[in-house]
Amino acid sequence: MFSKKKDTPKIDPEQREMYDYARHRIAQKKNLFRHFIVFLAGAVLILILNVALDLGKDIKPFGADWFVTAILIWFFIFLIHLLNVFLVHAFMNKKWQNEQMDKLVAKQKDKIAQMQIKVEQQHPLPQEKRGPYIKPNEPLNP
Repeated sequence: MFSKKKDTPKIDPEQREMYDYARHRIAQKKNLFRHFIVFLAGAVLILILNVALDLGKDIKPFGADWFVTAILIWFFIFLIHLLNVFLVHAFMNKKWQNEQMDKLVAKQKDKIAQMQIKVEQQHPLPQEKRGPYIKPNEPLNP
C-alpha cells in the first residue's frame, strides 16, 4: 500500500565538490568545442561571402582582405578561449585557490601575532599584587 522511503545515499562534501568541479570542467570544454565549430562554420561563411558574392572586395584593413582580418581576429579570440580552458583553469583550479587562501590566512595570523607582541611590549598589563598565602587551617593571628 504505502511505499517505503528508499534510503538515498548521501554524498559527502568532498565528493560533491569533486562532482561540481568535474561538471564545470565538462561545461567549459563543451563550450570550447562549440566555439570551435561556430568558428569553422563562420570562417567558411565569410570565405563564401567574399569569393562567391564578391562582398567587400574594396575593404582592406591592415593591407589584407577583410575576410582574412576577420578570420584572424576570430582565431585569436578562439585561441584565448582555448588557453583559458586548458592552461589557466588547469593551474588555477580549486586546489590552487585553497592554497592561496591558506597562505593569506597564515600571513594575516602572523601579522596579528606580531601586532599582539608589539602591543604587549609597549603597554604591559599591570601585575596583580597578592598578599601572603594563608593556609585554611592556620589561625589568622601569629
